Amino acid sequence: MTPDDAAAQRRELLRISLAVDSAQVGSFDWDLRTGRLVWDDRLRGLFGYTREDFGETIAAFNDRVHADDRERVGQALQATIAACGEFEAEYRVVLPSGEVRWVQARGQALPGPDGAAGRLIGAAFDTTDLRDGAASTARVLEAMPSGFFSVDRGWSFSFLNAAAERLLGRTRDQLLGRSVWAEFPDAVGTAFEDVYRSAVDTGRPQTFEAYYPAPLDAWYEVLAWPTPDGLSVYFSDITARKAAAVAQERTSARLALTAQVTAHLAEAADTLTVAADLPRLMVPGLAEGVVLTVVDADGRPRDVGSWHAHPQQRAALAAYSGTRLDVLPSTSPLARVLAGSPPVHSSGTAVAAMLPDGATRDLLRTLDAEHGLVLPVPGRDRVLGALTLFSGAGRLPDPDVEETARDLASRIGLALDNARLAAAQGAIAEGLQRSLLADPPEPDHAHIVARYVPASEAARVGGDWYDAFMQPGGATMLVIGDVVGHDIEAAAAMGQLRELLRGIATYSDAGPAEVLRGLDSSMRLLRARTMATAVVARLEQTAEEFERGVTRMLWANAGHPAPLVVHPDGTQTVLASRRGELLLGVDDTTPRTQQVLALDEDSTVLLYSDGLVERRDQHLDEGLERLQRAVAELHGSTLDELCDGLVDRLVDGHPDDDVALVAVRLFRQDQPRPPEAGPNVVPPGVPPARSRRDD
Repeated sequence: MTPDDAAAQRRELLRISLAVDSAQVGSFDWDLRTGRLVWDDRLRGLFGYTREDFGETIAAFNDRVHADDRERVGQALQATIAACGEFEAEYRVVLPSGEVRWVQARGQALPGPDGAAGRLIGAAFDTTDLRDGAASTARVLEAMPSGFFSVDRGWSFSFLNAAAERLLGRTRDQLLGRSVWAEFPDAVGTAFEDVYRSAVDTGRPQTFEAYYPAPLDAWYEVLAWPTPDGLSVYFSDITARKAAAVAQERTSARLALTAQVTAHLAEAADTLTVAADLPRLMVPGLAEGVVLTVVDADGRPRDVGSWHAHPQQRAALAAYSGTRLDVLPSTSPLARVLAGSPPVHSSGTAVAAMLPDGATRDLLRTLDAEHGLVLPVPGRDRVLGALTLFSGAGRLPDPDVEETARDLASRIGLALDNARLAAAQGAIAEGLQRSLLADPPEPDHAHIVARYVPASEAARVGGDWYDAFMQPGGATMLVIGDVVGHDIEAAAAMGQLRELLRGIATYSDAGPAEVLRGLDSSMRLLRARTMATAVVARLEQTAEEFERGVTRMLWANAGHPAPLVVHPDGTQTVLASRRGELLLGVDDTTPRTQQVLALDEDSTVLLYSDGLVERRDQHLDEGLERLQRAVAELHGSTLDELCDGLVDRLVDGHPDDDVALVAVRLFRQDQPRPPEAGPNVVPPGVPPARSRRDD
C-alpha cells in the first residue's frame, strides 16, 4: 500500500467514524469460535454496562434483553449463524435502573476457513424515540372517529385502525396482509380503484365520494394519500348525510312543484285547460304516471289529462285513460274516490283483475302500475274529480309524496271550484247585462246595429252598456256608457243608470246635454254611489235639412272615449270634445255641453266602450289608431260586417274588458230601405219619418 493509499484509507475510516458518531451507532464483533464478544463504548453505554462490568460474552447481551424478546432474538441469531447470513432484529433492553429502551441491531455473519460462520459483526442503535413516535401516531389513529388504513405497494393491507374495522365490517386479523382488491372486489373498476391508483401514480392526494354496495351498502367520503410505502386512506361513512341531502332535494323539489302548480292555476284564464296539463308537471317528482279526472257539471267523470315519465309509455297511458271510465266497476279505487271515499292505495294487478278482458286491461298491464294511489280532488261541498298516481315495483310508496299529492289535489279542487263559481257569477252578471240591452229601433232612414262582448275573465263582467231608442218627437237617441267596476254590483248599477237615462230622455224629449245633466242630478237624489262615463247622441232633421239630404247629430260626452264618424268617402272624424267633461256621479252641478255635426246620407257613426280600444300594455291613443285602421280596412262593408269585423280585429275573442259597440248608418231617404237593414221598426205613437219617396 502506498502512502497515498494509506492516507485515503484513514480519511475513509474517519468519515465512517464521524457518521457512526453522528448517528449514535454502536458496533459489535462476536467471535463465534472463541465466544468472545467485543462492544465499543457506545454500545456498552446503550446496554448500561461499563468497561469493567461488561463480561465480553453473549451472556452479557442476554442479561439485558427483555425477557419477552429474548427467545425471538436468540432464534434470529441462530438462524443468521446457521445460514452465515444477515442479522436484523429490533428488541427491548432493560437497563439496571429498570428503564426499557428499544434497540435496532443489524449484522453480518462472516465465514471461517471451513466456510461455516466464524464471526458476527454489526451495529446497533437506540430506536426508542422512533418507537415512541410511532406508538403515539398509532394511538392517535386508533382514537380517530374516521376510518384509516394503509396498503403497501402490492395493495395489501398493512394497517387498520379500530374505526376502519367497524366501517369495513372486518377485523385486522382478517385483512392485514391481504389484497384490498381481493377482499373488496366491488371496488374494482369504480371510483375507489380509479382514484387509489391515480393517487399512487401521480403522488398527489385526492378526495372523492363514492358508494360501495352490499354488504357495506354505504356512501363514503375518502381522502387517499400516497406514501413512500404505498397508500394511506382516511374515510368516513356519509350515508346519513347523503340521505339527508337527497331528502332535502326531494323536499325542495316538492315545494317547487307545489309553487309551480299554484302559479299555473292562479294565472290560468281557462282553469280546466291548465289543470289538464298539470300531470305533465307532476312526473317524475310524484309518480311515474299521473291521470287527472274531473267530474263535469252533469255528474259524469272525464279523464282530462295524463302524462307518463317514460315517453314510450305515454301513448299507452293516454289510450288507457281514454277507455277506463267506460269499464271500471263501482268497486274500483277511482269509482270509490269519486263517490266520496278517502284516498285509496291499490296496485295495477288488483285493478286489472276488476277489468273485463280486452284492450283496457291489456293497456294497464303494459304500464307497470304496481303501486297506485287515487286521491280525491275536493270542492267546497263535493268531490270535483280524482288524481291517480302510479309507479312501478322499483319505486316504493313515500308518505311525503302522498302528502304533497294531497295538497296539490286540494289546490286543483279549489281552483276548479273557484272557476265554476266565477263562471256562475259571470253568467248571472252577463245574463243581467244582456237582459238590459234591448234590441235597437230601426227608423226608416237609419240602420242601427249593436254588439256586446263580455270580458274573457268572467269576474270582470260589469258595467258597459249601449242603448238606442226614439224620443216622443221622433228623434233617435244613441247611448254608450260604462259604469266604474267589473262585477255584479257594476252590472246592477248599469241597469239603474240605463233606465234612469231612458226615462229622462223619453219623457222630456230633451237633448243630449240636458239628459246627462238630469241623470247626474237623479244620481245624487237617489244616492247612487257609483260613477260612470257616457256619450249620448241624438239624430234629428229639420224640414230644410230633410230637403238637403243631411241629418243633424247632437252629442254630449261625460268622460267617455270619443265617437267616430265615417263619411261616405271613407274619411273619418273623431268627435273629440273641446274640453274634457267630468264623469257622471262626480259633481251634479258641472255644466254639460253638447255639440252638433251635419251628417250626409251613407255616413256611419260608431259609439264604443273603452274595452274595444284599450289594452293593458297599450296607450288609449294607440288603440284609437288601431280602430281607425280597422275601419278603413272594412270600408264598403255592411253595418253588420263592419261591427263584426271590428270585434274580430280588435278583440280577437279575448277582451281584457267588456266591449259594447253601437253603430248607426244613415240611408238615402229618396230610395227604398236597403235589404241588409231589415224591416222598419219604430215604437207606436212616434211621428212617422219624412220620406221623399212619398212626394
